[in-house]
Amino acid sequence: MEKPAVEEMPARRSFFREALALGLGGIAAAVPFVSGVVFYLNPLKKKKGEVDENFIRVTTLDSLPADNVPRQFPVIGAKTDAWTRTEASPLGAVFLRRTEEGEIKAFSVICPHAGCFVEYVGREKNRFLCPCHNSEFALNGDIASPGSPSPRGLDPVNVEVRNESEVWVHFQKFQSGTHERIPV
Repeated sequence: MEKPAVEEMPARRSFFREALALGLGGIAAAVPFVSGVVFYLNPLKKKKGEVDENFIRVTTLDSLPADNVPRQFPVIGAKTDAWTRTEASPLGAVFLRRTEEGEIKAFSVICPHAGCFVEYVGREKNRFLCPCHNSEFALNGDIASPGSPSPRGLDPVNVEVRNESEVWVHFQKFQSGTHERIPV
């Protein structure tokens, strides 16, 4: 009758050994698996179309006369979208104007109301106009029409002149339809 008690002890010990080995093996296998999943999903944490550089070269001072008239320029730069990096990709556009004093002002071409493209109407009104809902903006970017559905004026863009002749902008997009300028 003592014989069955002796056989239970090795079976119990081998069960704990096998369970411990299985647990440690699972942890050893899970570490590279989890690392691989994190590496694979990492681009999904980035914002879509995230721009890598802060400032982007847009034009030269020679192409921007000091006549206070806004001109639209495309913004082309490097863009990383998930795993793909594109060196020369269109990111958007900005209005640039050079005042008679030589100061450069810049605004986004996107209307803060619904995201439509704003146009400059020079000869008739000397203002920016959103064709979607007839919002009008003054040259300084403020709302020019009292009944405008736009919650705020045009979004300003930071500008720098580098190398004495290159115009660089800090291109950034903002959320439409809000009173606050919320970067997206």
